[in-house]
Amino acid sequence: MERIWSWLYAFGRFWYGFIIGDDWTLAATVAVGLVLTAVLNARGFVAWWMVPVLVIVAVGVSLRRASHAHSRVAA
Repeated sequence: MERIWSWLYAFGRFWYGFIIGDDWTLAATVAVGLVLTAVLNARGFVAWWMVPVLVIVAVGVSLRRASHAHSRVAA
């Protein structure tokens, strides 16, 4: 039984690391984008473009935040 729990724990940690990774804000942005797209589509709006735009903006913000953190450490 311990082996099953160990496997389940490792499986959960893998998916947490894969989806959340180093920056949880990107995962949250994708989740919010998917929900917004679903809600807008349910109301009759064409919103397929919502997730790609949100991801591009979120990646830009994440890269800027990381580069500022790196420049503070290097200085």
